[in-house]
Amino acid sequence: MTKSKRSTEPIVSVCIPSYQGAGCIGATIESVLIQTFDDLELLIVDDNSADGTAAVVGQYSDPRIRYLRNDRNLGPEGNWNRCLAEARGKYFKLLPQDDLLAPNCLARQVAVLAADAEEHFALVFCARSIIDSHGRIIMGRHYPRHRSGRINSRSAIRACLRRGSNLIGEPGGVLFRKSLADEVGGFDASIGYVIDLDYWFRLLMRGDAFYVPEKLVSFRVSSGSWSVAIGKRQSADFQRFIARVSDTPAFGTGVAEIIAGNVMARVNNLLRMCVYRLFVQKRRCWP
Repeated sequence: MTKSKRSTEPIVSVCIPSYQGAGCIGATIESVLIQTFDDLELLIVDDNSADGTAAVVGQYSDPRIRYLRNDRNLGPEGNWNRCLAEARGKYFKLLPQDDLLAPNCLARQVAVLAADAEEHFALVFCARSIIDSHGRIIMGRHYPRHRSGRINSRSAIRACLRRGSNLIGEPGGVLFRKSLADEVGGFDASIGYVIDLDYWFRLLMRGDAFYVPEKLVSFRVSSGSWSVAIGKRQSADFQRFIARVSDTPAFGTGVAEIIAGNVMARVNNLLRMCVYRLFVQKRRCWP
């Protein structure tokens, strides 16, 4: 099932992989449509939802929207990879169905990659706000001790491992070239919690990162979030990821990063579960 079609290729593909997202996806769509950088396509790939997702998307007539519905449920990995396969833009952003972009998000991030003529940067990422199901800000997340600018790829990888955390952030805060994605290949959900960080590491093997310190995306924590759904598995998943990375010589990980990462993964999970208990409501999203 397809809705809308553009006559020219867009600069940016913003792709929303959706499943049972009727309660939240409207706000996410609107956050894309009001971008100050408007040369974009908004691709929504519905993973065979049984709720009213199609009806919500159908309320929008913007020609930049394409709506695709999978004939069967593919799961996160399959749906994210269909987003990659269907995207037509020069740059690619995967936006979870309940997250929000600030109006200038694409303008700020596209400017970085457009100015990088020699393609030194594999990705550009930003600070983000963590919000609850009502859209209220819980906290902010920043890359530690860093101002705007270039971050060496190996430094970024080691920092994530040492802290036992995805310091680069959730997919909505990251923009990268579609051509680089074609080289790197698809998302891998064999370790579910780090499907995004695994991809950032693979991109960073091809270039450095650029950090924008403004909060240009809001990551929603609600009962419908994948990160909440897998809950206690997060620590075990991150430890499995550390083991996999340490077995890959190209990442150049040391014993210190491995030990620190395993400890911090447990600590982070305890803190995360406390946040979930305090702020996560039973409803997936609120108007």
